[in-house]
Amino acid sequence: MEKRIPRHVSMIMDGNGRWARERGKERVYGHFEGVESVRACTETAVEAGVEYLSLFAFSEENWGRPEAEVTTLMELMASSMINERDTFMANGIRFRVLGNLSRLSEKLRAAIDEMEKATSENTRLTLIIFLSYSGKWDIMQAAKRLAADYAGREDEMAGLDISSFDKYLVTAGIPDPDLIVRTSGEQRISNYLLWQSAYSEFYFTDILWPDFRREQFLAAIEDYAGRDRRYGKVK
Repeated sequence: MEKRIPRHVSMIMDGNGRWARERGKERVYGHFEGVESVRACTETAVEAGVEYLSLFAFSEENWGRPEAEVTTLMELMASSMINERDTFMANGIRFRVLGNLSRLSEKLRAAIDEMEKATSENTRLTLIIFLSYSGKWDIMQAAKRLAADYAGREDEMAGLDISSFDKYLVTAGIPDPDLIVRTSGEQRISNYLLWQSAYSEFYFTDILWPDFRREQFLAAIEDYAGRDRRYGKVK
């Protein structure tokens, strides 16, 4: 029997700061090492046949971190995108960034736009970076857009269903995650994909993100393959 592979795997990348502190380094050192884990997981996703890999890189709440750390993170993201362009093209990876992008610098938004356009025709894997994102923000912006579209047509709203609302989320057109992985031992969702994770499977590991590589990713997929997904129904 063929192993069941999740179509969409999403990662809550946690533990960069702790990883750095354990080695007597500044927090940003962990973020640089975490980039290597992103690369390893992207390669593994392609190898395993995962269609969508999404990464929770920076939340709306993370804007409250020290300015120096935020600046370093943004610069790291911009440089990482530029450096990975050839890899994305060679491996058929489509690159997307979702979130409240209005808070990003013009330079970073320009880099994102360029990379998204360059990889838009790639079909082997869609790599999604959630940047300046939170689940509550996503639901709120979707509700506002829906209300604006139906202003003066309130009688039509009675016919709306869940799929109607899905279209207003930033993830419109992207399948909900089958598997959500969180590293570093924390067991919470942290305001991430609140609507989209309604029936996701969760996999928690004590491993810190900079140490989460191919072997650990494959272990998560193996665990998922043994799950019995019933979506609230009885088989």
